[in-house]
Amino acid sequence: MADKEAAEPWVRTVRLPWLTDAVPAARAEIVRDLIRGGLSEQVAQEAETVVAELVANAILHGRPMPDGSVRVHWRARPPRVEVEVTDGGSEKTPTPKPQSDWALSGRGLRIVRSLAYEWGVSNDDGHTTVWAALGGPSRRRV
Repeated sequence: MADKEAAEPWVRTVRLPWLTDAVPAARAEIVRDLIRGGLSEQVAQEAETVVAELVANAILHGRPMPDGSVRVHWRARPPRVEVEVTDGGSEKTPTPKPQSDWALSGRGLRIVRSLAYEWGVSNDDGHTTVWAALGGPSRRRV
């Protein structure tokens, strides 16, 4: 891929079981796919971190999809990738927690916010989707 800006986008979706084992599985899957597709190692590593945080948050704070899974979706077009993690919804809309030096948890969305060019949350049909654009701006605006 000599001209990475002109590369065709590709889309991938994986459904993983509603288990903490989904976190390393999602990490491995996205890194393998993005590196193979020609994204930089830095963007692939950032996507790995973001997906790990979002899948962990979905499992900790959301509900499974009707089929008992969490959905991880990405659309890549070098040098950018947009990732989404969808769960079966929650009582609360995901928001970053305030910074705390002593908190043992609650840093996930702050990590996502620090790595992402843009990020957001949508609640549709009882599902919650948290998305993040890495490597440059996304095609959607919040």
